[in-house]
Amino acid sequence: MNALSNRRWKFLSWTTIVMFALGFWLSSSILLDCVVIPGLSLSGMMNQGGFASAGYIIFGLFNRIELLCAALVLTGFLIFRRHHLLIHLQERWSIILASVLLGITLVYTYFLTPELSAFGLEINVFEATTTMPFMMIPLHWSYWILEGVKFVIGVTLLRWCYRDSCELR
Repeated sequence: MNALSNRRWKFLSWTTIVMFALGFWLSSSILLDCVVIPGLSLSGMMNQGGFASAGYIIFGLFNRIELLCAALVLTGFLIFRRHHLLIHLQERWSIILASVLLGITLVYTYFLTPELSAFGLEINVFEATTTMPFMMIPLHWSYWILEGVKFVIGVTLLRWCYRDSCELR
């Protein structure tokens, strides 16, 4: 019975799953950061009454997808470490880096998105203002710094997975 179930799941390649999760996650982050948000800003999103709730819904859903991708990546690298699929130094650092990715996603989901949405609700729509509130600026800076760290770590982990999948065994 055990041999039968092991053969059935042989097609499950954790390297492929991790590479797909990282590729999907990083490409959808680029799409959101470089296409969707600038497009909404240029179309006058900040001047609309419901922009804070729309942003909370968009980023809230995306943060949940990021949590799923981060969990898959961390699980994959834990499996790689268990089976010693990476070189020793990469095994140790991959767990740390994948955990940092999960931590960044948790900060996005449970701190930055709710805080930025709350500040967005405080903006008076009837006032003609072209700048964001002062307290939103450090939150935006922290978002962009974390986003940069996420891309560097994500590309590093993706490169390690790709290099490992291309080796001849």
